Amino acid sequence: MGTLYYGDSGTPIGIEDRALAHLKVAITTKLRRGESFTLSWQHADDQPRGRSTLWLHPSIPLRFVFDEPEAPELSRQWIEDLMRSANSTGGIGLVPEHLDTDPIPTMPDQPVQVGVDVQEVEAGSETQPA
Repeated sequence: MGTLYYGDSGTPIGIEDRALAHLKVAITTKLRRGESFTLSWQHADDQPRGRSTLWLHPSIPLRFVFDEPEAPELSRQWIEDLMRSANSTGGIGLVPEHLDTDPIPTMPDQPVQVGVDVQEVEAGSETQPA
């Protein structure tokens, strides 16, 4: 769980690391352009029910703290969704990531080649979990 610190508020905002990494890109892009906007989210299950909104302005200090030392791979689509919402009158809404779970399309006239497209698995060579 990452943390967003905004202004002089001593109240940190907990946001999952992957979501915070994507928000960081969208927020810093807007602030670098000198644009002010809002950021809204629904409270987590362990907090009182409700939602919150911040007014983000380039002159107010902002700090992103991540629990994970390695940066996650970013989703271009998720960043575009966040940027689209940032440019709306409602500001950035912390929207969930849309994962592509559709099957990978294949071409029937193009067979899969063992050793090229996939590795051959020998009988009895499966590794057992430790």
